[in-house]
Amino acid sequence: MDDEANGSDQDEAAREFAEHRPALVSVAYRLLGSVADAEDAVQEAWLRWSERRPDDVENPRAYLIKVTSRLAIDRLRRNQARREAYIGPWLPEPFPTTADAADDVVLAESLSVAFMLVLETLSPLERAVYVLREAFEFPYAEIAGVLGSNEAAVRQVARRARSHVSARRPRFDLDHQVRLEVTERFMAACETADFASLLDVLAPGVVLVSDGGGQARGPRRPIEGAAKVMRFFLGIVDYPVPDLGFRMAELNGGPGLIVTSRGVPITTFVLELEDGLVQRINVIANPNKLARLRLDG
Repeated sequence: MDDEANGSDQDEAAREFAEHRPALVSVAYRLLGSVADAEDAVQEAWLRWSERRPDDVENPRAYLIKVTSRLAIDRLRRNQARREAYIGPWLPEPFPTTADAADDVVLAESLSVAFMLVLETLSPLERAVYVLREAFEFPYAEIAGVLGSNEAAVRQVARRARSHVSARRPRFDLDHQVRLEVTERFMAACETADFASLLDVLAPGVVLVSDGGGQARGPRRPIEGAAKVMRFFLGIVDYPVPDLGFRMAELNGGPGLIVTSRGVPITTFVLELEDGLVQRINVIANPNKLARLRLDG
């Protein structure tokens, strides 16, 4: 009977965890900017959860977010030295989402590449408070419980984080349909090497930032200005890539572009727009950041 009871408890724990897992990955990703690290933190949370009886936890979702957040914060602090030694610009790992995610503007923005880069400028404590409060609307008292702090201190950190984010908040267009149309035009121009059409969607002061992490070919400094960005694209036209393919995908709460070679992702593009023109091109080519990217079909 004890074995049957234990088996039943384990099954229930697994079902409960599976129900909340997407939310846990979402929280951990916003704290870490890495799908790999987020999944590792969630796996650690599962190990702790599996050691408990489900009946012992009054609010499983709150408990699991608390555990996952603490693990992610610890990991974020450990990652800081690694980020400082990173080769070239650092961009958050592409995070697959759905078109429906764009319907929630706050959540979609909090996943955007531009906004994730703002979060990178916060301390681990400020980032945790901001994400839990602003993206997931956790009460201050619960955040204090997550962080082992008191509510007054958490409110103070939240005010500081909001002020910091407000001063650096990106002002790019968030309209999903506009972003989709421009990304489709960008993809078509890339597929056909139609550089005149590509230039039509670029703002004069467009900036291209490429994250290769020292593992992939690409510029290690941002490229500024439409003319220089066009020269970058002209320079890679003759670079041989076997079985080159392009496909649209929802990445970080909005439309993005995945470039493949023999069906394997080799680069992603996420565009940031203002007044219907591309102001910034985020290019991720670091193979370590694309390893978990799955293609539909």
